[in-house]
Amino acid sequence: MLRQKGGIFMAENATEYWRKYPLWKDVDAKDWYDWQWQYHHMVKTVEDLGQIIPLTDAEIEAGKATKEDYKFSTPPYYATLIDPKNSECPIRLQTIPSLHEIDRAAADIRDPLGEDEHQVVPGLVHRYPDRVLFLITTSCAMYCRFCTRRRIVLSKSHRTERELDQVMDYLKAHPEVRDIIISGGDSLFVGDKYLESCLQRLREIPSIEIIRIASRIPVVCPMRITEDLCKMLRKYAPLFMMTHFNHPYELTEDAKKACATLVDHGIPVMNQTVLLRKINSDPTILKCLFQELLKNRVKPYYLYQCDLSEGIEHFRTPVQKGIEIIESLRGHTSGLAVPEFVIDSPGGGGKVPIAPQYLVSESDKKVILRNYRGFLSAYTQPEERDCDCSTAEEIRKRYQIIGLEGPEKLLQSQTVGIEPQD
Repeated sequence: MLRQKGGIFMAENATEYWRKYPLWKDVDAKDWYDWQWQYHHMVKTVEDLGQIIPLTDAEIEAGKATKEDYKFSTPPYYATLIDPKNSECPIRLQTIPSLHEIDRAAADIRDPLGEDEHQVVPGLVHRYPDRVLFLITTSCAMYCRFCTRRRIVLSKSHRTERELDQVMDYLKAHPEVRDIIISGGDSLFVGDKYLESCLQRLREIPSIEIIRIASRIPVVCPMRITEDLCKMLRKYAPLFMMTHFNHPYELTEDAKKACATLVDHGIPVMNQTVLLRKINSDPTILKCLFQELLKNRVKPYYLYQCDLSEGIEHFRTPVQKGIEIIESLRGHTSGLAVPEFVIDSPGGGGKVPIAPQYLVSESDKKVILRNYRGFLSAYTQPEERDCDCSTAEEIRKRYQIIGLEGPEKLLQSQTVGIEPQD
């Protein structure tokens, strides 16, 4: 239950929990639930965090050792979620630097997803045929210790007008692009006016059909999800919110309210979880997270294998752990609560789905299947093999589908081979 208090929404039984911290003992609810107050009072050094919770000597040393290469920042709200008595608190491990970050593993890559190589104009990454990634800013409210873009999130920087012009010009010149992901940094770390100006310009491009906003703000600073923001976003539908809960402890009443506000304004919310060793690398934790997300109308979308960014090998799990977790979910909970486990291929190859092997054997006559309990069954193949559809060519013309890709190109043209470039 939620009630309105002084113009803000609070949980029915909410207490002003932040007042137990000496740094915020005089902060009233109106300020605490104001996202701009949260942004202006972000905890920006490990030393400042030490005024809020007790830190270990190793954490203090790590804060000093990493500050030149990797930024530290967290909103006051998210800092209060850290359990001061648990050295392996999942919020703590995502927030506070570790001495492991100054190590370099043999597999570490500065730009593991090849985004710089596929950057066609400043801030725009074109890696897939019909969609692009638009890095609207290099700033975040919360700098996750496992960030895949930790190489660029070092200073506050939003795209300039000239850079925005270049992005829009590129999109106008490439009508094959129909889907754009606005990310960063964090796409909601910019103000409403700046964000809306970008959305307006994107919606003026006829070929842009889908807009996705990637943001961890619903998790780390849920008060940013205001009625005004959601009303503005709704004007640019179809628009999806891609957020990033990693642990059930992050699903507070405030975070649930943020998700509900988005969904109630017609904005579907999808979640992308990173598989993190010692944080959520357990089937019980992720099953709980995904089920709780679904109860709050948030679709578990991806479970990511942790990337090969520099200094974060201590977060990575064996790939088999992700397969084991998906295996533990499939059949034991709703299919809606089961995300797709993917590895974002190093070097820019894109997302590759990884799944338990349920197809045991196949022939022209039958396929042998294994279900979640190990039960084997045979599915008989049809005698008729022709799968051509009479409306396929009409659909290509009616919806102005540009070009063919991969196997379809081989099936529908005289081309006899496709050789990957570079």
